[in-house]
Amino acid sequence: MNYRHGFHAGNFADVLKHAVLARILQHLDAKPTPYRVIDTHAGVGRYDLDSEEALRTHEWKDGVARLDRSPLSAAAEAVLEPYRAALAAIRSEYGPSAYPGSPWLCRHAMRPFDRLIAAELHPPTYRKLAEVLARDGRCKALAIDGWTALRANIPPKERRGVVLIDPPFEEKDEFATLTEQFIAAHRKWPTGIYMLWYPIKDRTAVETMADGVREAGIGRLLRLEIDVDRPEAAGGLGATGLLIANPPWKLAEEAETLLPALTERLAQGQKPRYLCEQIRPDG
Repeated sequence: MNYRHGFHAGNFADVLKHAVLARILQHLDAKPTPYRVIDTHAGVGRYDLDSEEALRTHEWKDGVARLDRSPLSAAAEAVLEPYRAALAAIRSEYGPSAYPGSPWLCRHAMRPFDRLIAAELHPPTYRKLAEVLARDGRCKALAIDGWTALRANIPPKERRGVVLIDPPFEEKDEFATLTEQFIAAHRKWPTGIYMLWYPIKDRTAVETMADGVREAGIGRLLRLEIDVDRPEAAGGLGATGLLIANPPWKLAEEAETLLPALTERLAQGQKPRYLCEQIRPDG
């Protein structure tokens, strides 16, 4: 499949990814030492849900727009708060149709001494990303392949931080590449937080990836998935997941609170499901 950010901005997969990322960043902010974010496939950084791309799919209407209707439970909203705050901030600055990509969300959460590396290989997309991050000395946009950026920037000098790996899945062997690159990166920087996003269309490919990571002996993994039971006639993506290495303390507990409420709100069919699985939680 070809998962281009602009067509899917604000959809249910983005809501899961960005809500969890915002929570991870809040955990990083809780300690006084600086951290670094490495975003390997950054996209343009900021999206307009009134753009031609977004209006072609309208996927945000079954994603972030559903969250806008009313609050979730009080417990779920407490976990969702950093994501809600980022949405409020970008809309205040750019209007109600603005939506934060991961680089913008990271920049919003970062403190003056934290740093962001955002890689984007596609030239027009990179130019937009560079414009979004311009005049912010904490952030650097790189016009290079995301895997090259990952290898070149770990371990960071801060020794603390998160790597977001969110490839477009344009290649048939993208899951194999994702598995290989993640395992290699983890060996080089085993204490970093890694957040791998993946679409779920081929269950075999997903399980093969998960098995490969387990067999590599990587400890402290958290696997989160949402299946919104999208009708087959609607086409497109209906399920998505995150594999997180070295999740912050209590993130699994927070996910157990958030995912049921989020799955219920974002469901498109009668049998939505979620998964919150800890793998070797003690390392």
